[in-house]
Amino acid sequence: MKARYTLPAVLLLSSVLFAACGNKEEAQPAANNAQTSPSTATTADSTAAGTTAPAASTADFKDATEQYRTYAIGEIDAFVTETEKFTEAVKAGKLEEAKKLYAPARMHYERIEPIAEALGNLDPDIDARQGDVDDKDWRGFHKIEQALWEQKTTDGMNEYADRLLQDAKLLRAKVETVDIDAGLLVTGAVELLNEVSSSKVTGEEERYSHTDLYDFVANVEGAEKIYEILKPNLAKKDPALEKQIGERFEALNKELAPFATKDGGYVTYDKLSKQDVRTLSQNLDALAEPLSQMGTILGV
Repeated sequence: MKARYTLPAVLLLSSVLFAACGNKEEAQPAANNAQTSPSTATTADSTAAGTTAPAASTADFKDATEQYRTYAIGEIDAFVTETEKFTEAVKAGKLEEAKKLYAPARMHYERIEPIAEALGNLDPDIDARQGDVDDKDWRGFHKIEQALWEQKTTDGMNEYADRLLQDAKLLRAKVETVDIDAGLLVTGAVELLNEVSSSKVTGEEERYSHTDLYDFVANVEGAEKIYEILKPNLAKKDPALEKQIGERFEALNKELAPFATKDGGYVTYDKLSKQDVRTLSQNLDALAEPLSQMGTILGV
């Protein structure tokens, strides 16, 4: 769920985020992975000087937008299937099973969240946290999350489970109508990283279940998919920037890997130390900076 305030394209929030983790371990200074490479400096200088790529035509990105539509539809199909399993467990009163199914179902949504945000109220209906909307309008995953983890019950959640599945199916129906262009892809990739900076790396998103790393990883995967789809276009315009973005995705993924569990999931966010949060935040910032330049270079 996008925060209710406007965020810049590049979020350098490390000084605020280091204190976000509940572990009281003292953090040691981490190696700063966000050093600006010569290629980044050159790109930034040329952008500041007013040099931009010529505006791209729709035809230039036809293959890319169709690839992304196929990807998004596949993720939403999986989202509907997994959400149905989750809501069935909730309605059957299977508390532990519902908890197990909660985060994996959400990953499919988090990968393509920019699509949902382009479809009116669907994102807040599915993904609003308490306080994002009026209490009378609050429903969706986090309403049920609160019941499962804080109240430790599925009682009273049948209606919310039904509405959540209806909203998931509505998202699947509406995705066919979304006008996807290269601008949406570039903006979507940056917004996905903003999502991580504003609520995932702080541990704010999944405040009851602490399953934030599932969301974190899914947002990064969604942004990386967009980069991979646009990679051929970007390599033609600025091969140094394309290489740099790829390397920084690799660095961030390497830092996330140790938190994966043997069953394919991720540790709860309260298991991370201050140093873990610091390192993830630095790698995230290092990636966000060159990624934010992609639209200018591509002329979208």
